[in-house]
Amino acid sequence: MDADALLLSRLQFAFTVSFHIIFPAFTIGLAAFLAVLEGLWLKTRNEAFKTLYLFWVKIFALSFGMGVVSGVVLSYQFGTNWSEFIRLTGGVIGPLLAYEVLTAFFLEASFLGVMLFGWKKVGEKLHFLSTCLVAVGTSISAFWILSANSWMQTPQGFEIMADGRFQATDFMQVIFNPSFPSRLVHMLLAAFLTTALVVGAASAYRVLKERRSHTKTWTESRIALVMAIGMIAVVAPLQLLAGHWSGEVAHKHQPSKTAAIEGYWETRADQPLHLFGIPDRDAQKNHFEVSIPGVGNMIQNVPKDEVIKGLDAWPREDQPPPVIPFFAFRIMVGLGLLMIALGLGGAWLIWRKRVFDSPWFLRFCVVMGPSGFIAVLAGWMVTEVGRQPWVVYGVLRTRDAVSPVIASQVATSLIAYITVYSIVFTAGAIFILRLMAEGPKAVAAEPARQDRAPGSALAGAPDDEDGGVL
Repeated sequence: MDADALLLSRLQFAFTVSFHIIFPAFTIGLAAFLAVLEGLWLKTRNEAFKTLYLFWVKIFALSFGMGVVSGVVLSYQFGTNWSEFIRLTGGVIGPLLAYEVLTAFFLEASFLGVMLFGWKKVGEKLHFLSTCLVAVGTSISAFWILSANSWMQTPQGFEIMADGRFQATDFMQVIFNPSFPSRLVHMLLAAFLTTALVVGAASAYRVLKERRSHTKTWTESRIALVMAIGMIAVVAPLQLLAGHWSGEVAHKHQPSKTAAIEGYWETRADQPLHLFGIPDRDAQKNHFEVSIPGVGNMIQNVPKDEVIKGLDAWPREDQPPPVIPFFAFRIMVGLGLLMIALGLGGAWLIWRKRVFDSPWFLRFCVVMGPSGFIAVLAGWMVTEVGRQPWVVYGVLRTRDAVSPVIASQVATSLIAYITVYSIVFTAGAIFILRLMAEGPKAVAAEPARQDRAPGSALAGAPDDEDGGVL
């Protein structure tokens, strides 16, 4: 295999998956947020919740559509650039991806139309059920995708046939592999945090504009800001615990990844905690280290006298490249600490009834808006680069999984992807940002329902057939 083709294939998949992952990370949490908003509206009949729902569902539809488009591209790349991976592991990975389509995508697709266009055409309860099922479908989708990817991290429940192909021997072990539970929790919490940060940023921006007009009423943006802060205050500390759990699993099952993340080159007991450094794979050491001695074992939750492997425990060709996971991990953790500070600080201001009168905090919310996406991308880099040089950890090398293609072919398609993505997704992102800047309208755009029969699940408004949230 041409080394350049391998590198370009990895860069192409990294580029497209980085674009894709930000959309599910947003829509998983946003779908749940929409279900909460509609449920609160049905319970309280407060029109502010309805207005918020009608506003955020537009953003959900755009984000969901871009997520579907970018996800289809990844499926094609399995066949074009990673055909050997599919040929060898298709007996294990294939069913997991099929289950995702059958149980999640069909569920989302079936009820998404009702959710987006059925506001005036079906009854309230049926529409709320559709919103809930779409939210459930997004989480089920994450279940299967994380199961497949986690199996690549900690493979079990399979055997390798004489021709080199993988065959599942126990699908329960394949699905519930060692790293799957912690990574599923970590990813779902990351999705909820990402959504809360975006909602909080958009709402804080609107509140800052309202302050200039001396608005004192509880507008939709103020309600959404309080809801977002509450979610961040609860979920951000839980995410810290989930991340620690995931790190413990990696320490046990992927010690080379842990060594790269922590910058451990030497196998020893009583490892330090490296706060900063520049890993040098050629010199097999860190430059400009800033460390706390004797804390590494405590961070890994192992006894102080237990030996923790450094990268010197593996031949150089089996060592993951340490620079990306080392810095990406610290970016992720640093942003996580800022999220905890944002949530707890905001909760304190809400308790003191000063949250809307603190422009410094509102600006902090706006600045932290994209931090969830950055943290998700950083975490994904830690996971995927830290697994190298294996595509299936310890079993199948990345260089043995790539298609027999030449570098020029991969370079051409990579340039095409960069060009198309730059145009399409930039336009989509700008449009979404403009919608967020406008904010929810104080006056609901939708008229009251005209039910066919009181309490009917299929009640609608037959006199307005063009109605819909879009």
